[in-house]
Amino acid sequence: MNAISIVPFRKDNKPAPDKTGARSVTLIVPVYNEEGSIQAFLDTVTPVLEGIGSQVRFEILFVNDGSRDATERLIMSAAAERGDIGLLNLSRNFGKEAALFAGLCHAEGAAVIPLDVDLQDPPEVISEMIARWLAGAKVVNARRARRDGDSRFKNLTANAFYRVFNAMAEQPIPRDVGDFRLFDREVVSAICQLGERSRFNKALFSWVGFEAEEVTFERPARAAGETCWSYWKLWKLALDGIFASSTVPLRIWTYIGMVLALASLAYSAFMFARVLFFGVDVPGYASTLILILVFGGMNMFALGIIGEYVGRIYTEVRQRPVYIIRSHHRCSDKED
Repeated sequence: MNAISIVPFRKDNKPAPDKTGARSVTLIVPVYNEEGSIQAFLDTVTPVLEGIGSQVRFEILFVNDGSRDATERLIMSAAAERGDIGLLNLSRNFGKEAALFAGLCHAEGAAVIPLDVDLQDPPEVISEMIARWLAGAKVVNARRARRDGDSRFKNLTANAFYRVFNAMAEQPIPRDVGDFRLFDREVVSAICQLGERSRFNKALFSWVGFEAEEVTFERPARAAGETCWSYWKLWKLALDGIFASSTVPLRIWTYIGMVLALASLAYSAFMFARVLFFGVDVPGYASTLILILVFGGMNMFALGIIGEYVGRIYTEVRQRPVYIIRSHHRCSDKED
């Protein structure tokens, strides 16, 4: 497949039939410059999947998010040796949220499990997730039992984010649950209908509903390579999550404006009565400057919040696709 396809989401995404009767499960693995992690990931995941049993047939769909190293070549080399590996190449780096969405919309399994290539999502948990799914669960969330491996600052900011987000959002998100979870085909189909351009997948996973079960795990250290998530990128992701999931920040400034208006009216009445009964007072330079700076700063902050929403409106009305596919190598494909 050499032609470029522009696909925001696929509506005909149905599980491929399995002649053996086993139910198919697709592992979605977004990758970006992960040449040092591919082989370690496959060496670790393969025996785990083989040990789960004959009730389930697994396939691994890598989503190459515009890697500039040997990631694509290594995946294609592995796919040439085995028939359970597929590769979705995006035309450039669209970000993990878009890459994950692309994987969800092109996965063909009866269930889908996104996980990271760095093995911080331990594959050993998959067997318990599969057991819950076979027992009837539509969603199985994998929650970190502890955050001991994170710095104190990261723990504080993560805790603050969950508190702020869940206080504002229409639908709360489960604490310490990332993208590592299992979705039944019914849930995947619902998620793939959500075509927002400014995506925060964790919020969308919660928004679609469906009763969820939960398993816990200990998050190990990264197996290879370095994380691409700087504090600045995490901050931008947090803002995307809040502004894409709630209008509370706008509503807050409505109340702040009402309070300031009432305070200004009360202060004006006080100053009028003071001048009326005690004469004209000499205005203070310091108090005037403080009031100007405080109200000016608050106005700029409010305009910044409005700008965040306007920017997202602009992104949505342009109707650009969430991602662009350069090539799609399906499982068992010999050439594409």
